Amino acid sequence: MPNRSVFFVSDGTGITAETFGNSILAQFDLQPHRVRLPFVDDADKARAAVARIDQAARQEGHPPVVFITLVDPDVREVIRGCNGLVLDMFTTFVEPLEVAFGIKSNHRIGQFSDISRSERYHTRMDAINFALMHDDGQSSRNLALADVILVGVSRSGKTPTSLYLAMQHGVRAANYPLIPEDFSRMALPGDLLPHRDKLFGLSIAPERLSEIRNERKPGSRYASLTNCTEEVAEAERLMRREGVRWLSSTNKSIEEIATTILQQIRPDRLEY
Repeated sequence: MPNRSVFFVSDGTGITAETFGNSILAQFDLQPHRVRLPFVDDADKARAAVARIDQAARQEGHPPVVFITLVDPDVREVIRGCNGLVLDMFTTFVEPLEVAFGIKSNHRIGQFSDISRSERYHTRMDAINFALMHDDGQSSRNLALADVILVGVSRSGKTPTSLYLAMQHGVRAANYPLIPEDFSRMALPGDLLPHRDKLFGLSIAPERLSEIRNERKPGSRYASLTNCTEEVAEAERLMRREGVRWLSSTNKSIEEIATTILQQIRPDRLEY
């Protein structure tokens, strides 16, 4: 949908508003112009946000959609005066939950307040460092500490999945490439053998793999469709032979891949 804006307005980072709003927008076949307005925590900033929203309304001829997560009622009231469709996540969800739980919410600005002192935050930071240290097989030290070890051919999605698992779920994820030498031996790299129960494989359609590799090394044998087809077939054969659970990343989002991995290897991380 051209010429239609969606605003995410928050007194914190705006990540909650944007994530929730985008999950709703995904139900519609449209690509609006998205604008995140973070740290709108006083009336002056709220009026500046309203000016941007109203400008978009005039230019586009339609009221923009405005997702808000704002604690201060005075700031909320200013935003509600804009020429947009305001969807207030706090009053929609927090107030009914106060009734359901029988207690008042903290009305805390920003989902990351005091987070640096929380155990979950430090778990995530530790997992991110672990993923970076064990990216692309660059280190085999402390693999026993890994929650999961992703394997697959180069550019099959191992690195972004590892980082997503670390950042979103605090999962220590290492990743290890499967290379032609492994296919010749038809055996997993020796460093991985003691950790077979933690292995999860990613595959990918050769055509898509060739596209991705051509962005990095255009015209190379590494990126050729013939080579990609051979590597993918050999990697899948090796994973089947070694009993490694795997899925194709071709048409799956990082979120879907990560959830599948958690269901099969660390289902406890889906409860917290």
